[in-house]
Formats: sequence, C-alpha cells, structure tokens
Amino acid sequence: MMKSYEELREVIDKKNRGLRDKVMSLEDAIGLIQDGDHVASGGCHYSKTAMAAVWEMIRQKKRDITYSRSIASTEGDLLLVAGVVKRVVSSWFSPGVTWGVSRVMRHYTQNKIAEFEEWSHMSLGLRYRAGAMGIPFIPARAMMGSDLFPRLSDIKEMECPFTGEKLALIPALNPDVAIIHAQRCDAYGNVQLDGLPFMDKDIALAANKVIVTTERIVSNDQIRRAPDRTAIGFFCVDAVVEVPYGCLPHECYGQYEPAFKHMDYYVKLMMGRGPDGVKEYLDEYVYAPANWNEYIEKIGFKNILDATIEGRGIYND
Repeated sequence: MMKSYEELREVIDKKNRGLRDKVMSLEDAIGLIQDGDHVASGGCHYSKTAMAAVWEMIRQKKRDITYSRSIASTEGDLLLVAGVVKRVVSSWFSPGVTWGVSRVMRHYTQNKIAEFEEWSHMSLGLRYRAGAMGIPFIPARAMMGSDLFPRLSDIKEMECPFTGEKLALIPALNPDVAIIHAQRCDAYGNVQLDGLPFMDKDIALAANKVIVTTERIVSNDQIRRAPDRTAIGFFCVDAVVEVPYGCLPHECYGQYEPAFKHMDYYVKLMMGRGPDGVKEYLDEYVYAPANWNEYIEKIGFKNILDATIEGRGIYND
C-alpha cells in the first residue's frame, strides 16, 4: 500500500543527519534496498548511470521494484529481464538514440509482463522537484493537450486562482531509495558532480534513502576547497561506495566515454534476440563475475582505455 504524503515526509524528517562516516561495501549499500521499494536513479540515458548499483541489485535478486529515471537505458533491460523490476516510470526507454526503442521494453509492455508509466521529461523532473521541495504537487502546463495526460491517473487539473486558466497538477515523487553516481564524494556523503546535473540533486532530496557510488572518495578538506561544487549535502546521504568505472559500459563525464564497442555488442544481443539475448548477457557479465572488478575485466582493457582517453579529452581543450 502506498504511503501517504505525510508519512513519506515523516520518514525523511526522522533521518539521522549527523556528520558520520558512511563508507561501506557495494553489497552492504544495496542491502539497504528492500523488495517492493521505489528506486530512482540519477543520470540520464547512458550518462552517469549507477550501473554498479544496478548490477548488484540484480545479483541480490531484489524483487517487485519500481524503477524511475529521466530516460531509462540498457540498465532498464537488465532489471526487467532479471525479474527485479515490475514497473518502470520514465520519459523514454532506449539503449540510445542511434539504436531506437528497446525491444525488451516493447516485449514486457505489450505482453503485460511489466508496466511502463510514461511521463514527459519536464513533468518527471517536476515530480522529483516537488518531492525535493517537500510539497505534494507543482502546478504546470506540462503535458496538457497531449495524449499522455488522460492516461495518467495521478495527474489532476485546477483553475488558476489568479488567471482562471487551467493548469496541470504534477504530483510529487518521493522514492524510497535514490542511487546516484558521482565523480567524487567524501566519506560523509558530500557529493560533487561535474557536467550536466540532470535530476540528481532533486532525486536525492526527495528520496528516503540515498546511496552514492563514486569514482573516488576524497577528503573533506578537498570538498571544502570548492564548496560551490557540492551538489548533494551529507545530510541526504546514507551510504557511500567507492566504485571506479561504476557507470561502465555507460559514461561518466570527465572520466570516461561509453564503451561503445561493448554497447554495440549488447544491443545486437538485445535487439536481435530480445529477452533471450539479455539473459545471455546477464549470465556472462552479471552472474558469472565474482565481483565488480571481474566485471570490469570482462569489458576489456583496450575498451576501457579508449573510453578513458576519450572521456578525459575535455581537459585538453
């Protein structure tokens, strides 16, 4: 049963906001996710996806998860086929623009195996923003007049008390858990992000629990040298996990580009054979490796080196 808005806010208000060391293993961090939770992921499409967290969710056999993200990519395929996710809330679902809409999403949606709840990109961002602000909804014009509007039972209309015009009431979204990947973070959970911010900050502020995977854990002194770069404060965060290359085969701005050869290999499996192709990929790249480092080794040193050189090229401009 869905919690009331007041209950959701009460959970957040009771969080331990003390300054404490939150570093833990990937296994222990993902252990904070319970079956049936709503898990929201930061990043967008194949940028800054918390892939290590998704990988571990699958290995821990989480079930009945609702998964939300601004644009779902290949991680959505893996979560559906592995049986982790039953409902996806997003604005689009595709491995990438050049590859088209996910065949797995079509299969699971058309055969009513799982639910795909589609919002516009703006409206989904407003939902996280309302959750972050601690308000039950945000008035907007988003989606009004579109075919999405009448298909969403959660959305309401109102007459503006100032102008008399009709407005859409976009309901707040307060996930049980947020998984965010960052370029750097200190042990307390002060998160600094480079590149496009996406919806990460609002997702973190709206969620009851926040798990941060990071390319590297840095000292609090380093964080304090550039406090304006801190996008998510320690008071939001429940777990910090150092996972180098934690987005692969997706990209992490300033660190590495996508491992496109590996992505091509995956998409050929997925688009060619649908769920059966994804099952083959899961067996080889998720279930077979003993740990995340072994998964990275399977991606291939040359692929990773090429992605790293391309990703760090922004510093040469």
